[in-house]
Amino acid sequence: MTTTTESDAATAALRAAWDEMIETLQSARDAIDDPALLPPPATDRNLAEGYRYLMGFVHSAVERAFHDDPQRPQFRNALSVITRSTIDNADAIYFYAPIDGRQSYFVRGSVGDCRHWRGAAPAAGVRKAPSYVIFECSSGGLAGDTGQLSELRPGMKTQTGRLDSSSIEVDDDGRFEILLAPEKPANYNGNYISTLKIVNRPHPADSAAGPERYAAYVSGRQLFNDWEYEKAIHFEITQTGAQGSHPPAYCAQQAAREIRRFGEIVRNQMHFWNAFWTIPMGTYGERQGTLPDGMAFPRNGFNKINAASGATGGGMSTNLYAGGVFELAPDEALVIENRIPVAPNYIGFQLANLWGESLDYANRLGSLNGHQMHIDGDGVRRLVVAHRDPGVPNWLDTSGHREGFLAPRWAYSETPAPEDWPSITARKVPFDQIRSHLPASTPRVTPQQRREQIAVRQRHVQRRFRSF
Repeated sequence: MTTTTESDAATAALRAAWDEMIETLQSARDAIDDPALLPPPATDRNLAEGYRYLMGFVHSAVERAFHDDPQRPQFRNALSVITRSTIDNADAIYFYAPIDGRQSYFVRGSVGDCRHWRGAAPAAGVRKAPSYVIFECSSGGLAGDTGQLSELRPGMKTQTGRLDSSSIEVDDDGRFEILLAPEKPANYNGNYISTLKIVNRPHPADSAAGPERYAAYVSGRQLFNDWEYEKAIHFEITQTGAQGSHPPAYCAQQAAREIRRFGEIVRNQMHFWNAFWTIPMGTYGERQGTLPDGMAFPRNGFNKINAASGATGGGMSTNLYAGGVFELAPDEALVIENRIPVAPNYIGFQLANLWGESLDYANRLGSLNGHQMHIDGDGVRRLVVAHRDPGVPNWLDTSGHREGFLAPRWAYSETPAPEDWPSITARKVPFDQIRSHLPASTPRVTPQQRREQIAVRQRHVQRRFRSF
C-alpha cells in the first residue's frame, strides 16, 4: 500500500523531471533559430521545416526513452517517412533494437524471392526481398546522442560485427535465423554476428574501460530498388532465455529517469547535427575544424568519395559516400554524371533540405536508385536536379528549395580498390539548355508518365511504413 509520504515523494520527483525535460526541449528548440547553435539560414521555409524536424526527434525519442528493453527488445524504425534526418536514404528502412552484448539473441525473418542476393537476375513481376539488407552490431550510442562533435573521435563507437544479404543463409522456404552473441558456439554453423570485439587501444573518453567492447544495439537497413515489387521483411528478435519473462512494475524512479533521457535525446540530436553540417561538412563555407582532404561539401559539386566512418557521421558500414550542396536559381539546373566501373550492391541518390531531412520521395521525385535510373548508351548515369520537370527520365525535384544536400551512395559488400570506385561530377547549366548537355537519345517523359511514376512511389512508401 502506497503511503502519503511515498506519493508526495513520487509527485515531487516526477514534476522535477518533467520541468527539467521542458527546459531541455527548449534548448532543443533553440537549435532552430539561435545562430550560436549553427542552424541553417533563417528563411520562412527553413524555420517551418525546422520545427517539423524537431518533432521528428520528439517522435523517435519517445520510443527510445520509454520503450527500450535489451532483455525483451523489439525492432523499431530508427528513421522513417515521419522522422527524417541525417540525410536519410529514401530507399531505406532504418531499423534498430537495443541489446546487451554480453547476452545471446536470435533474429528471425522470412523473405520473398531473394535470388538477387546471390548475384542472379532479380525475379520479375513477383514479390521479392529488398535489394540489399544489412545487420550491424555496435557499442556506444547512436550517432548524435552525445550532442558533441567529440563523439566522432576514433574509438568512441566500435562495430563488433556485421552480416549482409550477400552472406545471409536462407532456407528453401525463405526463412533465415541469425545468432547474435559474444562468442560463436563450437557446434553452431548458421548465420552469426559477434556482439564482442577486443580492441587494442584505450577508450578515448573512459580511461578505466577495458579492451572489451560489447554491442549496445543491433541496427541495419533494408534497401529497396524495385519499389513496385520489393517488399519489407518483418523480423523479430529474442534474447535467449528471456522468453516469457516480464519487466518489473513501473515506478516513479524509472519514469523520472526516462523523462529526462527523452529530453536529452532530442536536445543532443538537434545540437549535434547542426554542428556536424556546419563544421566537419562545411555546408556554409569553411569554419574552424572543417575536416581536410575534401570532406567539406562544395556548392554544386561533390567532395571526395569516402568510405563510411565516424568522420562521416557513421552511416552504413558498406557504403561509399559523397556529398555536396545544390544552389540553384529558378532558371538553373544541375547535370550530374555518375560513372561506375564496378557494379555495387546498391546505388542511390537523394536530395535533402539543410536540416538533413530527405526531400519528399513519395509524392515527388526527391530520390532515384539504380533500378529507377535511366542509363545512357555509354554506361553513364546522368541525373538532372531542377526546380521544375524538364521532361527527362532522371529528374530530381528540388521541391522549390534553392539550396539543399546532394547525397549519392554506393554499397559494396566487398569494397573495391580505390581506383575502381565510382566517380561523380556536376555542372550547373541554364534550365532551357538541359537537353544540350544530355545524349540526343535521352527519352522524353510525358506528364502522364510522370504521374504514373509517382503513383508507384506513393504505393510503395505507404506499404513500407505501414503501422499494422
